[in-house]
Amino acid sequence: MKGILCGLLLLLSPVATWAGEQTASGKTADGSSVSYLLTTTGSQAPTYAVILMPGGKGIMSPGSLNFLIRSRSIFAEGPFVAASTDATNKPDRIMAIVSDLQRRYPGVKVYVVGTSRSTEATMALARPLDGKVAGFVHSSSMNGIATFDPRGLKSRNLIVLHKNDACTVTKPSNGAASHARFGTELIEMSGGRSVGDECEAQAYHGYNGIERETVDKIKQWIIAGG
Repeated sequence: MKGILCGLLLLLSPVATWAGEQTASGKTADGSSVSYLLTTTGSQAPTYAVILMPGGKGIMSPGSLNFLIRSRSIFAEGPFVAASTDATNKPDRIMAIVSDLQRRYPGVKVYVVGTSRSTEATMALARPLDGKVAGFVHSSSMNGIATFDPRGLKSRNLIVLHKNDACTVTKPSNGAASHARFGTELIEMSGGRSVGDECEAQAYHGYNGIERETVDKIKQWIIAGG
């Protein structure tokens, strides 16, 4: 995968101090390879795995400022591992990673997590992958979340938003509307700081300054599902 291969050069940066990262890959039914970056931080056998997809152009780079990618070591703490990959709405590509994670960690429960533009992918995947993964997390969701109805689905769904997200294509009011209309579980964050473009990773849109608090709440929700 071009994004990951280029980004590996950045492992000479502070990212290299993290406990454990390695390139990995899974295979689709037609034999195509799907690459991802596996992050681990502990010695215990994981109970949960999160597949993290960046927003924007959706290209994974280890040095990315994207909220999910820069927070991957936090996601990987405790009974978790994190798999970072390019954003995709193709079920077979996600299932290739799921299968590889479950091969490595038998019984692990897998959640697919998107942020900003990659929530278009998490919403698109929710039905074709229903019951095949444990759940989906839609953070700083695109405005289409307002009409996303997960009722009746087996996999769990969570909306995460920052109350002060000023990006016009990810208005927090739409996440709140989905919660009110469909009962989709919701985490609302506040605080941190906003720098630069309102739709970029260092704004409230990207949970700048409250990464750990946000990730911890997501993980608490995942664990609460058993």
